[in-house]
Parts: sequence; structure tokens; C-alpha cells
Amino acid sequence: MTCYDRRDLGLLLLRLGTGGVLAAHGAQKLFGWFGGHGLEGTGQFMESVGYAPGKASATAAGLAEAGGGTLLALGLATPAAGAAAAGAMAGAAAVHMPNGFFAQEGGYEYAASLGLAAAGLAVTGPGRLSLDHAMGHVFDRGWMVPAALGVVAAGTALVVGARTRRVRRKAEGEQEALFEE
Repeated sequence: MTCYDRRDLGLLLLRLGTGGVLAAHGAQKLFGWFGGHGLEGTGQFMESVGYAPGKASATAAGLAEAGGGTLLALGLATPAAGAAAAGAMAGAAAVHMPNGFFAQEGGYEYAASLGLAAAGLAVTGPGRLSLDHAMGHVFDRGWMVPAALGVVAAGTALVVGARTRRVRRKAEGEQEALFEE
């Protein structure tokens, strides 16, 4: 086996693992599979952590995770798939950020790991053991990487920024008065 073959196998394993986990997470949100709460329950949660409207946020996150994860696992439209999944994970990381880094404390470690793996695959490409390669890379052109990552980064910044403002407004409204009147 040559180094090139080993890289292709490594990318396949990374795509299958990362994509499979992301697809399962998305299926929890969209369909309630694997112990998930479906769109209704996930929508209520999303609303409670500042993503509004909740059901639309749950749908967007579920589609980015399930769709992006499935496409990553298949190695199809890898730049868009990786960017979409990375954007969803950036939104998840924003929720967990106040708890610090480590997942055992409710931190953003897990979301960051999945997001970075997805973004890395978007940049690196799927390797030869992929549908993109089999189809002549029609959905995996060089220009698509910065375009997909740029569009998703801008959209994610807007969504996470709006969430941050909602969370701050809510926290300011719930603070106790410093002085009694």
C-alpha cells in the first residue's frame, strides 16, 4: 500500500466516523431517533438557549448535521457538507462555551472536535474512496472550499450573534436590582 492509498483510507475512516456521528445527531433533532426529542422537543430546547424561532433553528441544525454528516460519510459535495456541519457545530459550541472547554463539565470540547473535523474534511477533500472522486469532483472544485466556508461562516456569525444578543437581553432583564428603591 502506498502513502497515497493510506491517506485515502484514513480520509475514508475520518469521513465515516465524523459523518456518521453528525448524521445521528441530526436524526435525533429531525426525527427523534436514537433517543432524540424530534423537531418539537429540540425546537423548545433551541428556544430556551436563545435560538429563535426554536423549531426553525432545530430544523436548520438538524439538516446541517444529518445532511452534512451523510454527505461527508459518502464523500459527496465535501466542501459544502463539511462547511454546513462545521457551522452547526459552531452554533452548538456557542451554547456550551460558558461551561468551559471539557465536555464532562458541559463544555464545548465535543462540538469543537466535530466541527474542526468537518471543516478539515471540507478543506482537505474526501480522497479517492469517495463519490466526489467517482463523479469527477463536480461538487468538489477548489473554488467551492472558500465559497462554502465563507458563506457558512457569515451565516453562522449572524445566527450566533443574534442568539448572543437575545441571551444577554434576557440575562439583563433577570438581574436583581443593585440597590433597593
